[in-house]
Amino acid sequence: MSTQTVLDPERVDAIFTECLIRADEDSSSCVTIDGIDVRVVFHPERLQEHKDEIVAMLDELPEEFKRSGGSFLNACNDRHNNQWTSLHRQMEALFLLGIGINRVQYLLPREEWQFLLGGMPFLVIN
Repeated sequence: MSTQTVLDPERVDAIFTECLIRADEDSSSCVTIDGIDVRVVFHPERLQEHKDEIVAMLDELPEEFKRSGGSFLNACNDRHNNQWTSLHRQMEALFLLGIGINRVQYLLPREEWQFLLGGMPFLVIN
């Protein structure tokens, strides 16, 4: 399978949208995550339904994210150094999905992001 089919910006958008909690759903067991620019509320079962695909997309990010963590700003390129998106919202969506399935975490608390390049967080894929 090529990188383009695994790490596809339109597919990230589709999964992200599908996993969001809907207004008519019970949000008592939802997964709430604070992103860089947004707070999202995911439906936990739909996250789990897409877990394997989310993991496969995260696996296409540069190796630095899997070892010690990488800057959010470097997530626009895949592990083959090809640019897969130019939109920060798609990069953030992928990381939020990863956080939602407990595969991604921020390396520093939000209040320390201001000291990092561009004020952007470092994240690690577990």
